[in-house]
Amino acid sequence: MKTLFEEIKASIKNNYNQDGSFWRSVLPWGGVFTIKAGRKAVSCTPLYVEIRLKNTCTIDGFLMLLYVILNENENFPRELSLHLGREFVDCFLYLMDTYSFTTVKLLWIWDKMAKQQYKSEVHKASLIIDLFGNEHDNFTKNLENLMATIQESYCSNWRCPTRVHEDQQRTISINPPQEIPHGNLIRLAVDELFCSRSELCEEHGCGGLREFSQRVFCHGAPPFVVLNMQHWRSEDLAYVPYHLDLSDHKYLLEGATLFNKVEHHYSAAFQIDGRWMHYDGLRNCAPPRAKSLKNGQTNVSETLRAL
Repeated sequence: MKTLFEEIKASIKNNYNQDGSFWRSVLPWGGVFTIKAGRKAVSCTPLYVEIRLKNTCTIDGFLMLLYVILNENENFPRELSLHLGREFVDCFLYLMDTYSFTTVKLLWIWDKMAKQQYKSEVHKASLIIDLFGNEHDNFTKNLENLMATIQESYCSNWRCPTRVHEDQQRTISINPPQEIPHGNLIRLAVDELFCSRSELCEEHGCGGLREFSQRVFCHGAPPFVVLNMQHWRSEDLAYVPYHLDLSDHKYLLEGATLFNKVEHHYSAAFQIDGRWMHYDGLRNCAPPRAKSLKNGQTNVSETLRAL
């Protein structure tokens, strides 16, 4: 039996139309996990006979990208184990390779998400978990060990009440500039967040000059990073850079999640063997690449992989 990744690569090789889609419904939207209850379970209150997942597109796309990235580079499982845990990475890859899609979603929900991040209710004999919401809230916020950064700043005024300040962020949120300049907007936005700079102190009545050091990763440069760009509009971006320097490290664009405002739905695009493929858990056959990157879809976040 082929692993899921082998099947994806085979579909690319046999795809003569080269339409940039993957025919199999990987990580289909939602999911049902049936519990094989024994005799002792009858006395449990409440008794969950099955677990039903709803609105899982807020994690489906990133789980798919994570699987592709882990398979594209033989060193990634070991490197990511330092951040996500060896047991999680091994179990994640096994479940994906064996097409256990509902179980792999439950692995992420129970192992990486907090109870406050999703809604759950008991309906008859089912536990319903609803992941409706924001993809950033359901996924990238849970990569703190991977994405955490810190930047120090010092004010020239010794009487400044916050003369020394540390700004820690759990994720990398890239906000668009107020005035759209010419050039690589994502590059400019990343530089503004990570690079050292000087500006007037914002403390009331201070008047000092605040020096910001270069922002660095708290746990060392990660094997891949996620840029959260949910506040950007697609019409403000002329293009998405395929290469990016980030905190003295070089990254290559490997995948992106896409948001359809009309359907309020997330999908994803990823690169394998130089080919861009589109994945959508709502469809058995993903639309062609040209359609998947347009038609009102906004680029929400880019998954970048270390060179």
